[in-house]
Amino acid sequence: MSLALPFQTAKQLAAAVRKKKIGCLELLDLYLKRVEAYNPELNAVIATDIEGARKRAKAADKAVKVGKKLGPLHGVPMTIKESFDVAGYPTTWGDPAFKEAIVKTDSVFVRRMRKAGVTLFGKTNVPLNLADWQSYNEVYGSTNNPWDLGRTPGGSSGGSGAALAAGLTGIDAGSDIGSSIRNPAHYCGIFGHKPTYGVVSYKGHTRGGFGLGDITVVGPLARGAEDLEIAMDAIAGPDEIDGRGWKLRLPRSEKKKLRDFKVAVLLTDPNAEVDHSVQAEIQKLADFLAKKKVKVSDKARPAIDTAEMNDVFIRLLRAATSTRMTDAVYEQALADAKSLPASDMSYFAQMQRGNSLAHRTWLQLNEKRHRMRLAWDAFFEDYDLMLCPVAVTAAFPHDQKGLRHLRTIVVNNKKVLVVDQIFWAGYAGLTYLPASAAPIGQTAAGLPIGVQIIGPQYGDYDCIQFAKLLEKEYRSFEPPPAYG
Repeated sequence: MSLALPFQTAKQLAAAVRKKKIGCLELLDLYLKRVEAYNPELNAVIATDIEGARKRAKAADKAVKVGKKLGPLHGVPMTIKESFDVAGYPTTWGDPAFKEAIVKTDSVFVRRMRKAGVTLFGKTNVPLNLADWQSYNEVYGSTNNPWDLGRTPGGSSGGSGAALAAGLTGIDAGSDIGSSIRNPAHYCGIFGHKPTYGVVSYKGHTRGGFGLGDITVVGPLARGAEDLEIAMDAIAGPDEIDGRGWKLRLPRSEKKKLRDFKVAVLLTDPNAEVDHSVQAEIQKLADFLAKKKVKVSDKARPAIDTAEMNDVFIRLLRAATSTRMTDAVYEQALADAKSLPASDMSYFAQMQRGNSLAHRTWLQLNEKRHRMRLAWDAFFEDYDLMLCPVAVTAAFPHDQKGLRHLRTIVVNNKKVLVVDQIFWAGYAGLTYLPASAAPIGQTAAGLPIGVQIIGPQYGDYDCIQFAKLLEKEYRSFEPPPAYG
C-alpha cells in the first residue's frame, strides 16, 4: 500500500519532482504546513529558514523546467540535526553559551546533500552536548516521540527521528558515537545508518573545532532503506584536504536476495540484558529468515570478551567526549578516578576514568580495540552480518531529573540503569563497524522496535542492502497513528 505523500521515501519524492507530479516549492510548502500543524506538540524542528528555503525551492523548480541535470534528491525537503554547521544558523549543541553563534559556512555533509539536490529548510533538536538518549536542552526545550508524546524519541538525533516519523521532512541526518543514529531510528520506527568510521567527512560537525574525534561518525536517517544508500552515495568520501591523496571506493553489495546472506543473531548479553519484548521481535525475524533459506546462526560470535569490550568502549567513548568538559569538570573527573577502587566497575567509575584518561592508558586500550577488530574480521570470514538489538527496550518515558548515569528504566520488570545499554552502541561502534537500524516490529503497546544490522568494516552497502530486503519482504516504515 502506497503511503500518503508526506510519508513517502526521499527517493519517491524526488521521482515525483522529476516526473513533474509535484513542484519543489509545492512539496516544501506541504512539509512546512505539517511542521506548523504538528511541531508544536513534538518540538522536533527547532530552527528554520523558510524564506531561504522557498527561494531555493523556486530555483529547483526552474532547474526542472529548463531541463537541467538533477541530483538524485532534487527538490526533497530536508532537515538536519542541530549539531551540523549550516550557514546562517547557530550551532549550539543545546548549550545556551552558543545560542547567538551564527556559523558562516556549511559542513561538508550539508554541502554534499545540497549538491544531491535537497532543499534544506531547518534543524532538529538534540540533547545538551549530544549526550543523552533523550533530546532536550535549555535552548530549544524537549522533543517528544510521535508514537507516544510522553516518551523520548531517542538521542542524540532525537529531533531527526521524530520529524521523519511524523512526516515533517523528507530526509534527515545525524551523528553517532553512542548509538545516536541507531537509537532514534529504533525508538521512532525509521531507518538509519551508522557508517564505517572515517568514510564520511566529519568537517563542520565539531562546534568550532576541526578534528575527527574517536569512534564518532555522521550518517543518514530516513523512512526508507534505499534513501540511506542514495545519501551514502552522496556524502561518502574524504574532505578537500584528504581528497588530494586518497579516494574512497566502498564495495557495492553483491547480494540480491535474503538467502544470499549468512547471518548471526544475538538477542541479549549479560552486560546489557534486553527486554523480552525486543528479543521476541528479533527472534521472529530470525525465524522468518530461516524460512527464507537464509543461513542463520544463534551461536556464532566474534571471539571477544564482551565484558572487556564494554569496559574498553566506555573508557574510550568518554575519553573521546572529554574535550567538551570544562576544566573544573575535568579536575573533578580526575579526582573521582583517583579515589575510586580498581574493583569499582560501575558506569560512573568507568565514565570518570575515561573522562580523565591518560594518553598511555588510551594507547593500551586502543591496542585492545584493534585486537577486537581482528576478531570481528575473522568472524566476517564466515558470516556476512550480525543482527542484534539497538537498545534494551523500546522508547522509554521522559526522565529529565537528576544525573543521567543515575536514571533508570524498566527491563523485564526490573529497574536498571539507563546507561547500561551503552553496550549495544559499542558492540559495533568501538571497532569502527558500519551498522544499519531497521524497523521490524512493535511492542504490545504499539511502540516501534528495530534491529541493528552490523557488517564488516567498509561493508556499509551490505548492511543497507539487507535493510532494503527487510523493508521489501518483512516490514517497512509505518506512520504513527496520530500523524498519518
